[in-house]
Amino acid sequence: MNQTRRDVFQAISDPTRREIIGLLARHSLNLNKVADHFTMSRPAVAKHIRILTECGLVVVQTRGRETFCQADLKGLKQVSEWANTYQEFWNDKLDALERFLDEDPSDENL
Repeated sequence: MNQTRRDVFQAISDPTRREIIGLLARHSLNLNKVADHFTMSRPAVAKHIRILTECGLVVVQTRGRETFCQADLKGLKQVSEWANTYQEFWNDKLDALERFLDEDPSDENL
């Protein structure tokens, strides 16, 4: 089976998929229980689950006649590292602004 590997950023760009990750981060749920949290059709929820699975954020296992989903949050490390880059950038900018504002303008006349 040839599966397309999706980007984790693509997966979390959708609010429904973020909500699914939040649900599954707490505990494993069968597909029907996940779908019960949404007003959309079960096939639409299954499509979101498939996208999350393709990017490695959800693991799907069949147990008997039921399909269970659980979050695999290791994939979010890439998102965290990317966001931390910008956090460091803004911290540096805010530190520079603080230093600028703390400068005493009367010191320039000395």
